[in-house]
Amino acid sequence: MDLAELGPRAVGIMARRHRDFAAAEDAVQEALLAAARHWPVDGEPDNPLGWLVRTAERRMTDRYRAERARREREDAAARLETEPGDVPAADDTLTLLLLCCHPVLTPASAVALTLRAVGGLSTAAVAAAFLVPEATMAQRISRAKAKIAAAGGRFVMPDEPDLASVLHVLYVMFTEGHVTAVGSTLDRPDLAAEAIRLTRTVHGLRPADPEIAGLLALMLLTEARRPARTTASGELVELADQDRARWDRELLAEGLRILVAARSRGVVGVYQLQASIAAVHAGEPTDWAQILGLYDLLLRLDGSPVVALNRAVAVAMVRGPEAGLAAVEEVAPSLPGHFRVDAVRGHLHAMRGDREAAARHFAVAAARTTNLAEQRHLTLRAARANAPGDRSRS
Repeated sequence: MDLAELGPRAVGIMARRHRDFAAAEDAVQEALLAAARHWPVDGEPDNPLGWLVRTAERRMTDRYRAERARREREDAAARLETEPGDVPAADDTLTLLLLCCHPVLTPASAVALTLRAVGGLSTAAVAAAFLVPEATMAQRISRAKAKIAAAGGRFVMPDEPDLASVLHVLYVMFTEGHVTAVGSTLDRPDLAAEAIRLTRTVHGLRPADPEIAGLLALMLLTEARRPARTTASGELVELADQDRARWDRELLAEGLRILVAARSRGVVGVYQLQASIAAVHAGEPTDWAQILGLYDLLLRLDGSPVVALNRAVAVAMVRGPEAGLAAVEEVAPSLPGHFRVDAVRGHLHAMRGDREAAARHFAVAAARTTNLAEQRHLTLRAARANAPGDRSRS
């Protein structure tokens, strides 16, 4: 079986048994490392989950024994050692996700803790995903656990779990994987893939929830375009210029199928609307009037300035660049210094034929972005806008 799937189940069992999430997560991480070392040599055990739980129990027992001042906990831990076959059938992954995505945590801390506890990544791997030293990430994860404990977080499934924080963390994780905020490459495919895997897990646990389905559909429809998003040398290719023959048709079909099923439940949310926009983009030619209508609905549910900025592009495609620029200026004060504001301004000025203004805004956007792939792309667009006779697509 896949260790990435077994890990969160083992953490759930240990946390339920000992009522100590931090200790349980640490013990299972050690057990996963032991499995990665021994199973390729000795073969996978007949009961992989039971093996992990038993090994984690032993690791926890060892830790208790190291605490000489706590003899009672040592004895209790020794008595609780369980044979491989004695594990509950319940899957506690969703409970674990809810705990890792506790509202007291920042999205960044919740993503890091989720990647380690639910995703099964080592601290070193999580640190690499965030481009920080391992020691820094270890401290961040420890602080996250401490904040959950201080806030009274318990490993118990609420009667009516609020999945909003879980979905937000998974969305943030996927977004960072799709376009990384800082780095030399455009994206982090491994991070996006892990966000999709975890969202599939939540969708499997709550298949009737339309917003979980909407988020999964959004991820799949967006991920389907990954093969065409960059050139062989890693340069960004904008959506209008992508070779659609390179899109992943299986992911597109799956995303559309899940979206249609979510819509049939009669409840519309922000993730469904974003997925619907991605679905329209998958059609050819692009129905910009429909996209604008969807953005209007999305803006009513999620009045964020980023949504309003994206809507401005749709306004330009339907009503012309002047109308789009007016929409940008309405939202610009809410996004001070954000590079995407000037990137959109450059795009719309290029549409209206003002190459000097386009080049100026592209250059400003390039200077403000922290992603080197986007920076190279915007710098190139500024140069093209300044080039005599330039007729490149925006």
